[in-house]
Order: sequence, then structure tokens, then C-alpha cells
Amino acid sequence: MQLQELSLEHLIKAPNIKKEKQSVLFMFHGYGSNEEDLFSFAGELPDDLFIISVRAPYTLSGFGYAWYAIHFDAEDGKWSDDEQAVKSREMINNFIDEACEAYNLDKNNVTLLGFSQGTILSYAVALSYPEKVKNVIALSGYINEKIIQPDYEQNDFTKISVYASHGSADQVIPVDWARRAPVFLKALNIDHVYEEFPVGHGVAPQNFFSFKNWLEKHL
Repeated sequence: MQLQELSLEHLIKAPNIKKEKQSVLFMFHGYGSNEEDLFSFAGELPDDLFIISVRAPYTLSGFGYAWYAIHFDAEDGKWSDDEQAVKSREMINNFIDEACEAYNLDKNNVTLLGFSQGTILSYAVALSYPEKVKNVIALSGYINEKIIQPDYEQNDFTKISVYASHGSADQVIPVDWARRAPVFLKALNIDHVYEEFPVGHGVAPQNFFSFKNWLEKHL
């Protein structure tokens, strides 16, 4: 299938198993990376998935892209630009509709897979617009409540399932931040799995096989 010109730059992998309406997995990379990073997983994921790996909208000086700026301040340490993050949340929200229309995908079977900053945005989209998302695979990230739509607690989350994982030796995003996710999700009665692996800020092979197995059961 031909790559379409849409509002966000992206890569696609069409499924080997064709259906009238194809299930879709959107990939969202981390800070400083690009759409080719997570796309390396595509060949190992279920054959009936249409895979779209998306490039973040903000260009970083020198290399890579970001969903929002991270500012490094000598006094306050580092802090996230939540206003930019909300703009990216809306870009992703619109892009999901746009891509599903352009590629004739099943809007009722949408999976978001994020890493690090991409996970933070995946959570924000899914919790803000749960009617659009069936599954979230949240790798090495956390939930930032400040970038979720107001009154999100009133949403219907019965459709969503979440797989979350984190490295117990992660030096970029503290594992304690990730450990808040199961508590948060349980309070909203969202079906979820949370796992930790003895690695840093990355995806270990056993982590990959674990989320792949989870995904196969939730499509």
C-alpha cells in the first residue's frame, strides 16, 4: 500500500494477512528519536496488524524529534512543556482519525504503542479519548495527569486494556514514577498489566516477547 501524505510524518507496514477492515497499531517514539526507532519491531509483530510509526512534530536542535520540549534549568532541574504536550496529544488524536480514513483501518481496533515520551502521550490520548483506543502498550513511561483532558475521570474506560512495563534500573525515568500507573489505572477500573525488567531505559528481549504475547491475546 502506498504511503499517504498526512498531517504527521510516518512509516507504514501493511499486514501480510488482509482483512476488509484492518486492525492498526500506532507507534510513538521517545524524546530525541524518530519514526524509524520502534519500527524495527514491526516485522516481529502479528501479521494481521497494519503498523504506523509516527514522527513527533517538534524538531530538536542537532538531531531527532520530540512530542514536547524538556527544559533543563540549573536551579529547578528539568521540566516538561505541558502546553506543547497537550498540542501533541491533539495532533495524535486527529492523526488517528486521519490515518484510519486514509488507509481504511478498523477504528474499533486501535492499539497505541509508546516508548518513554511516546508512552506519556499514548496514556494522555487513551485517557482523554478512550472511545478511540482499544489497547495501550506503555513502555518505559508514566502517566502525566496534567496533559489529560479535564474531567477525564468521567470517561468510559471499559473498552481499554493496558500493558505497562519499566526497567527497574531506569536512570532516565525513575521506576517509582511508572509504579504509580497500576494504582492510577486500578482506580479507573482499567484492565491492565504492569511488569518490571532488570534493565535501564530500554526494551529488553524478554520485555518485547512479553508485550507481544499480551498484544496477541488482546487484538
